[in-house]
Amino acid sequence: MYALKPETAEDWWEVEALYDLCFAPGREALSSYRLRDGVPPVEGLSSVARDSDGILAGAIRYWPVLIGMHQALLLGPVAVHPTRQGEGLGSALIRDSLARADENGWRRVMLVGDEPYYQKFGFSRLNGILMPPPTNPERVLGLNADAAVWEDVQGKVTRSA
Repeated sequence: MYALKPETAEDWWEVEALYDLCFAPGREALSSYRLRDGVPPVEGLSSVARDSDGILAGAIRYWPVLIGMHQALLLGPVAVHPTRQGEGLGSALIRDSLARADENGWRRVMLVGDEPYYQKFGFSRLNGILMPPPTNPERVLGLNADAAVWEDVQGKVTRSA
C-alpha cells in the first residue's frame, strides 16, 4: 500500500536520489532539463509515493513551460524505485497527478517519452511543437493531442518565467 502525497521541500533531495538511481548518468544534460533550470516544479502536482514505512517508492514532477505564448505543463520525470517496479505505481502516479492537473485547470500537458507506453494515459504525438534539440520530435507527446486546446498551438517550447 502506498500513500501518494504532494512533494514538499523536505522530499527534494530524496527524490533527486531516486532519479539518479533510475536514470542514466548525465540525465541533467538532457534538453528538457534546460526548461527546468531555475524554475520550481508546479506546486501540488509534483508527487511522491511512500510505503507504509515512509520509504520513498516513486515520484513524479511537473514543470510550467510555454509553447509560443501558450502555457502548458511538462510532465517528467516520473520514476519508481527498481524494487517497486511492476506494481502499477508509475501508472498510479501519472493518473493521480493528471486528475489533479485537470482539477486545477491545466488543459495542456506534454512530455517526452515513448508513445506506446504513454498512449494508455491519453498521450499521442504533437506536431509542430519543438522541444530544444536534440529531442526526437516523434517523442514529443501531448495529452489529448487532437483536442481543441492544442489547436493553433505551435512553436518552440521555452522556459516559463
